[in-house]
Amino acid sequence: MREWAIRMTSSLEQLQEMTGAAVGELLRARERTAERIEQRRELLAALPVDADATVVLMGSWGRRELTPRSDDDYMVLVRGAKRSAPPRPIPEAVGRVFEADPSGSTRPGREGIFAQVVYSADLVERVGLDDDSNTNLTRRMLLMLESVAACNADVLEGTRRDVIDDYLSDSVKDFRPPRFLLNDLVRYWRTIGVDFVAKDRRRAGEGWGLRNAKLRTSRKLLFASGLLPVLRCHELAAAQIPDFLAAQLALPPADRVADAFLRYENLIDGAAVFSAYDRFLRMIGDEQVRAELAAIDGRAAADRSEAFAEATALGKVIDRGLIRLLFGDGLRRVTEDYAIF
Repeated sequence: MREWAIRMTSSLEQLQEMTGAAVGELLRARERTAERIEQRRELLAALPVDADATVVLMGSWGRRELTPRSDDDYMVLVRGAKRSAPPRPIPEAVGRVFEADPSGSTRPGREGIFAQVVYSADLVERVGLDDDSNTNLTRRMLLMLESVAACNADVLEGTRRDVIDDYLSDSVKDFRPPRFLLNDLVRYWRTIGVDFVAKDRRRAGEGWGLRNAKLRTSRKLLFASGLLPVLRCHELAAAQIPDFLAAQLALPPADRVADAFLRYENLIDGAAVFSAYDRFLRMIGDEQVRAELAAIDGRAAADRSEAFAEATALGKVIDRGLIRLLFGDGLRRVTEDYAIF
């Protein structure tokens, strides 16, 4: 079996076993998410679903990191081009099912990314230039990086492979990261940073603290969970790269990052990164702490918040660990050659 094939024990669990990393909250969140996904699948079973359609859960659902206040970020994905007849199910029907969930539900994010029908042809064919809107880029990247199917899993798997194959169709070489995909990942990460400021201006500081804390932690780890598998392609012949990326992107983001720490034997930094992230997940799962972060409307208020100071410190631990991995012996050359310029 190839060394990067999916293992029975997750990479995060292996890292915990080898280092004693404090990742109990992450593992509990993973179990909680799995149970809730099964509940959602049972609820959706009452709706007719086209063979080429699925309901894709994103955000904390896709990362397998649900907390009590996680948004219901979802979309109806259709594999193929836009058609005249509406797909089954329509997003409104899915929303009603989720609102009736006895375990609770929360509205999707307010930017119009979610609770919509998305056709895979748009994600595959509209890459770059004016046709590739901010919304289209975000949906494509979230589908690649943090998504799980609530029904018809083959539709999501097939679409993800379609996107991978499109990124690799122009130029893929032996023992080199695929630049097209790498550049789009970096573009998405920088877009997140730009949009943070744009949202702050639009919302007049509302929610600044919580979004800033997430940018330092969960958003950064999400980017790393795409960047690391792409850089690791420098170890592979061109023919191996599509299957490797498909296998990696099918994993939860935390496992992709943990797998890289294991691969390059950087166990100390891996344990530090995930212990810090585990602590952050506990923080935002605490209603009082989450409310304190959400109430922060700018830098002045942040400077008075103990919770924000702790989130900032945890983000710095994550920064240091990821930098040491990217510029360690196993990845330094490829990071310098491909991820900088």
